[in-house]
Amino acid sequence: MKTAIMGFGNPVRSDDAIGIYVIEQLREKLPGLDNVTIFDMGTAAFEVLFGLKGHSKIILVDAVLNSDEPVGTLFKVPAEEVIKAPQDDPMVFLHGMKWDQALSYAKKILQDEYPKDIQVYLVAIENTKLEVNLSNVVKEAGNKVVQHILEDLNQSIPT
Repeated sequence: MKTAIMGFGNPVRSDDAIGIYVIEQLREKLPGLDNVTIFDMGTAAFEVLFGLKGHSKIILVDAVLNSDEPVGTLFKVPAEEVIKAPQDDPMVFLHGMKWDQALSYAKKILQDEYPKDIQVYLVAIENTKLEVNLSNVVKEAGNKVVQHILEDLNQSIPT
């Protein structure tokens, strides 16, 4: 079983970069695993969709605004509950696509090879100011996401 881990966010928009932070931490802790592919999605997702072929599991990490929960609250939600329907609009630009749209396109592109096991981790944020540092509370939530993913992978990595 091959797992794709995708972190989304804007690295110059403070806490919006939580997905990128998680990816950086996982790259340090999971060097060279053949059955795990780590994607730094930044703010563009479309070009990576074809890289998902051959993966049976996807783990996504992103920030969520306006959740009505305290900053740093961690959500783990089934992807099917939050996927947007594909937009057959040729004007959907790479930098304008979020992961929920990207998954809907991946489903359309990969068809029968689309992974059934998709996990989404969202971290509640407020600060998206033009800054390069994460707040401490969001960074702590990111560290929890890293731990959850490592535990999940330990269960699914054959020994």
